[in-house]
Amino acid sequence: MNDFTIKDLENLSGIKAHTIRIWEQRYNFLKPRRTDTNIRFYSNEELKTLLNIALLNKYGFKLCHIDQMCNQEICAKVLSLNEKEAVGERVVNDLVRHMVELETEKFERIIQSYIQNNGIEPAVTEIIFPFLDKIGILWQTGHIMPAQEHFVSNIIRQKLIVAIDSLGYGELPQKKAVLFLPEGEHHELGLLFVYYLLKKKGIKVIYLGANVPMADVQNVIEMIHPDIAFIHLTSVCPNFHFEKLIHKIPSQMDNLPTVISGYPTHKYGKELPPCVSFKKSLTEITDFISQL
Repeated sequence: MNDFTIKDLENLSGIKAHTIRIWEQRYNFLKPRRTDTNIRFYSNEELKTLLNIALLNKYGFKLCHIDQMCNQEICAKVLSLNEKEAVGERVVNDLVRHMVELETEKFERIIQSYIQNNGIEPAVTEIIFPFLDKIGILWQTGHIMPAQEHFVSNIIRQKLIVAIDSLGYGELPQKKAVLFLPEGEHHELGLLFVYYLLKKKGIKVIYLGANVPMADVQNVIEMIHPDIAFIHLTSVCPNFHFEKLIHKIPSQMDNLPTVISGYPTHKYGKELPPCVSFKKSLTEITDFISQL
């Protein structure tokens, strides 16, 4: 069983910690336990309850009415939501719940069903990436067990690889892209989706994988002369130096046009080398690749 802090609940539900405290005072649906120093901790069940209540409240249900419902009624109301955005958020919340409980079969069944009904790209943009955004901060702060992170990553990774393989090979590609994660970065899911988009576009992909030394990248570039490079950063190690990576690119990658995406790009405000560009959202990535 997990214990979640109020900050964890804020990150997972989108409800500010201050608001959660007010809800606790006014309503009965959350009853955290407290340490001797009065720090709140929440159980898996309270996390699941808050996710459902936040979703219902967002789509028009008043908290005073929700507070009168039993858990079965709350779940039934959540299932009755039929707006597209609400359905997507409900599915993401289900993925969070199944991850917390290590329910691997249920987690995989949801993703597989969504892919079969909607296709891999909608599955990634509508449920997989929103799910990864929700739990990304917990990964970075170590508030998710390694077992939870590994089973989630492996299931999603398998789906992306199957999607990549299913594209087959078309005409001889005119452009080449090299994809890699620098030393200290091991989370491949975002980069694998970039791989899928590039291959679908007809671009040849040289996929180097995770935790690659820059010297190896430099050797590959000298051998194959790619047209562009992609890096997607999710959760790097504590001593990773993002600015140092950026300034290595012109010299060690021979000024190769390089696209960097992921969470570090959101906070970096310094001037970039001419060969480096940031894509700060999934939409920016897909739009850029569609125009290559």
